[in-house]
Amino acid sequence: MSHIDTIIVGGGQAGLATSYYLTRQGRDHIVLEQAAQAGNAWRNDRWDSFTLVTPNWATRLPGAEYQGSHPHGFMPRDQLVTYFEDYVERFDLPVHYGERVTSVEPKPGSRGYLVRMNGDVLEADNVVMATGLFQRPKQPSFSADLSPDILQLHSGQYRNPGMLPPGAVLVVGSAQSGCQIAEELYQSGRRVYLCVGSAGRAPRRYRGKDLYEWVHLSGFLNRTPDKLPSPRARFAGNPHLSGRDGGHSLNLHQFARDGVVLLGRVQGGQDGALRLAPDLKQNLAKADEFEAQILKLVDRYVEQSGLDAPQETLPQLRDGYAADEITQLNLKSAGITSIIWAMGYAFDFSLVKLPAFDGAGFPVQQRGVTDYPGLYFVGLPWLHGQKSGLLIGVGEQVKHVVSHISDNA
Repeated sequence: MSHIDTIIVGGGQAGLATSYYLTRQGRDHIVLEQAAQAGNAWRNDRWDSFTLVTPNWATRLPGAEYQGSHPHGFMPRDQLVTYFEDYVERFDLPVHYGERVTSVEPKPGSRGYLVRMNGDVLEADNVVMATGLFQRPKQPSFSADLSPDILQLHSGQYRNPGMLPPGAVLVVGSAQSGCQIAEELYQSGRRVYLCVGSAGRAPRRYRGKDLYEWVHLSGFLNRTPDKLPSPRARFAGNPHLSGRDGGHSLNLHQFARDGVVLLGRVQGGQDGALRLAPDLKQNLAKADEFEAQILKLVDRYVEQSGLDAPQETLPQLRDGYAADEITQLNLKSAGITSIIWAMGYAFDFSLVKLPAFDGAGFPVQQRGVTDYPGLYFVGLPWLHGQKSGLLIGVGEQVKHVVSHISDNA
């Protein structure tokens, strides 16, 4: 049985950043990645026109912080994939592709772990879980009861409007992916129905800066879980906005003005019909309130910091409130031939055979360090602050974990 000091499970941004720091220290380690290539989530689970919603300057994997000529632009999918490929090659990171880990369990009778994969077993003093939050696409069980004539895709399978059969499209979910996909579809000439959830809205720019720069400067991204209204808020959908075409705001009221049919949440369905909750107005109000609170945060920061940022009043659209509350949707009558389930993903850490999780299945840890010696988690939001799962903050959280590994060697 091969022994390795540290095994990193997952070769996404967090796993690669961990490997970067361990490589700099000359520590024995490997990265086990089940995909065949670097940047798998960005390469294979994003649509063709996808761009980051975070500005290029916020792309900060350690040792490869963005140095290009467009810091305020938004990186498209293919460029981001190349960024990850180059990262592995540039720092000669020991990534092993096509290696699917099936379990991580404590080593009987001594410190350390057994990592099982592809029929083999490796022994490690430390295991760093870097598998992220996106293990299982969310799709309701009742989707299996819908007509087989309806093409059903998760947002991770959608690529472009041309891959869908002629007809109207129902997009279920109004966080970042759902809204961006819905916008692309209706701008391509499709009739679009959009089931609206409780995700917030944020303007792309306000008072002379990109909104992301404001939340970074103000410390909003440094919030810790104790600042949230409830533990469940850790898993809320990201506010809708876009980085496409240089970056722009997304607004459900504008969608309604442009002809998108807004609906409440899906509650169930069978054959050719869906049941919908009468909560559209409530969810629109949540999006409006989220934006109002974000603007207040920026205004307060500008005032307290004494910055020269002229006052700005954003358009107050209300078109969505005029929409009828539809509680039954006949797919055939509406001409819907495709459904895109943009409901996000569920996380699943069941391969870790230890009681290291809370009631929601999230790791119990302090800045990624668990109570089990040598077991760590990286790359998730709210391991310390909100940005610990983002390109702007993953390196900071990973550096803390690697320091802990070194200090306890």
